[in-house]
Amino acid sequence: MDAEPDLARIAATVGDPRRIKMLSLLMEGRALTAKELALGAGVEPATASAHLKRLLEDGLLESASQGRHKYFRFASEHVAHRWRT
Repeated sequence: MDAEPDLARIAATVGDPRRIKMLSLLMEGRALTAKELALGAGVEPATASAHLKRLLEDGLLESASQGRHKYFRFASEHVAHRWRT
């Protein structure tokens, strides 16, 4: 049986304005690098990395490495759909 999600933690995760901006940037449907997300959210790359780590830990995003770059996208269509509604 699946454990219940920690709704308070997820709410805190998506409630941060910088993380909201990053999630909004990913709404376009393409994977983005941490640098692209940092620029789009108006934060330093190190700050973006901390935010991305939180989004990954909470299962909202997934990452894939391609060469020297790491790309981030929604963990699933289900997550993306929930974020849009």
